[in-house]
Amino acid sequence: MSSFDLQVNGYGGIDFNQDNLTAEDLQRSLQRLEADGVTGILATIITEEIGKMEGRIRRLAELRESTPLAKRMIAGIHIEGPFISPKEGYRGAHPPDAIRPAEVDLMKRLLDAGSGLVRLVTLAPEQDPSAHVTRFLATQKVTISAGHTEASMDQLKMSLDAGLEMFTHLGNGCPGLLPRHDNIIQRALFLRDQLWICLIGDGVHIPFPTLRNMLDLIGNDGKVIFTTDCISAAGLGPGRYQLARWDLVIGEDLAARSPDGSHLVGSAVSMPRVIDNLQNKVGLSLETIQKMIDVNPRKALKLK
Repeated sequence: MSSFDLQVNGYGGIDFNQDNLTAEDLQRSLQRLEADGVTGILATIITEEIGKMEGRIRRLAELRESTPLAKRMIAGIHIEGPFISPKEGYRGAHPPDAIRPAEVDLMKRLLDAGSGLVRLVTLAPEQDPSAHVTRFLATQKVTISAGHTEASMDQLKMSLDAGLEMFTHLGNGCPGLLPRHDNIIQRALFLRDQLWICLIGDGVHIPFPTLRNMLDLIGNDGKVIFTTDCISAAGLGPGRYQLARWDLVIGEDLAARSPDGSHLVGSAVSMPRVIDNLQNKVGLSLETIQKMIDVNPRKALKLK
């Protein structure tokens, strides 16, 4: 079964968020992804000092031209941050010293570094209170996704009016303890008819009963996208690995945890594992799974 993963931080021992990524590294990583049935990805760059993000985005854009495989598989770049919530829990694994309010000039620098390859940007609507960056991205044909956010309903609706179309890994990028009823998960689900809802299908980021409940609410014909949010450890199994600044521990459940075990930092799950989970733990048909892992992400990104 083919798939398109719009949030790939790395794979097969290769971290896309390293400063010295080589063409050989990228080729090996993409070969492993392809062997696991992934036919297209968005290579994901996460929050860091703006100059470093520029360099990593520019390097990915350059390396994409290095081989036919890279051109075929990398449909674009996903920038996750740095315009996200700085609050503990909401910021997740993103370094607090690099998080900042949204600015159009800074966003232009990141887009320019990508040479037209940036397809998706995750930001927190409350970090873009006038929605200037969201409107700018919409004019550039970039898909805008809310994530690592505690945006109010009013802020989400303003962002929707400005061009917001998606929500990044719903149920994650938020504290473990939330208000029972009025929280970012419930707000996003309320807007499910207007947002593509991205979910991580490893059973750890969202337990399977909760995932089933979410899918029942949204519906099999709804705007659901499954991603892995995978890091360099994906495809390799348990152990210790690197993601940007993080030294991570991967357990048997293939979730990536911070060294102290306090929170998740992406996953090491593969798309075949996600497919197996959705079929055998959640009870989805292969037809529905194909839609959620391949058809929907391409549709959301307006890819042919």
